[in-house]
Amino acid sequence: MPAHPTPETQAITDLARLRETVAAWRAAGDRVVLVPTMGALHRGHLALIAHARTLGERVVASIFVNPTQFGPSEDFARYPRDAASDLALLAQAGTDAAWMPEAAAMYPPGFSSRIEVGGLTEGLCGAFRPGHFSGVATVVTKLLNQVRPDAALFGEKDFQQLQVIRRAVADLDLDVAIHGMPTIREADGLALSSRNRYLAPAERATAPKLHAVLSDIAAQARDGGETAPAIARGIAALEAAGFAVQYLAVCDAATLAPLARVDGPARVLAAAYLGKTRLIDNVAV
Repeated sequence: MPAHPTPETQAITDLARLRETVAAWRAAGDRVVLVPTMGALHRGHLALIAHARTLGERVVASIFVNPTQFGPSEDFARYPRDAASDLALLAQAGTDAAWMPEAAAMYPPGFSSRIEVGGLTEGLCGAFRPGHFSGVATVVTKLLNQVRPDAALFGEKDFQQLQVIRRAVADLDLDVAIHGMPTIREADGLALSSRNRYLAPAERATAPKLHAVLSDIAAQARDGGETAPAIARGIAALEAAGFAVQYLAVCDAATLAPLARVDGPARVLAAAYLGKTRLIDNVAV
């Protein structure tokens, strides 16, 4: 589907204006696609924008560092923010509008509602980041209600997040198509992430080991053997390289339930600290 030509990206901070803008597009018969982000944009985000332009005539990228998905000891305060650079990149990518709400508007005084998604949130990152996925599900639902897109696009690097969002959208009967997009990587395999800028040079040289280990485990899992020995070897290899592993698991791709053997679509998923930087990645089996 051809994208509408975009001379510049509108930066919108007022919800009424956002809805007026989207309503005008709809009146003209345009499909609207949302790409939610927390800013600090990189090539991975721009690939999402490029794909979004094939799904509809109008693309909205949201930029909002959501406080409710960060724990008390996490990096909310230092999370990278560069609105001017983000807007320039969105304009180059042909984004029609950047939805940039203030935290006080998203969570006004008295705000007390949260969305809890059971099952999918209980393991993996959910075990180490209490409340994280409730914050994600709540803010994404708000963004979907604010923009009211025909489709929304998310990267598969945050695979558990993508599955949680799909579940919430299905459970709440939200009228939007959720699309996932394969992880964009550096040439050495490191998954693109806004947090990669935290890595010291020596850590950056080590970081691709995470993807290499996950790829090895995925290859072994495809052969039908037990997953536990491969996982143990993978953890040992990562720890030897200097990672502090939070989890490494082979899970059913739909339910995220751990698998002793792979007999259908699956994912190898991991989270590990390298120095002070938390890296996550996953590989399809």
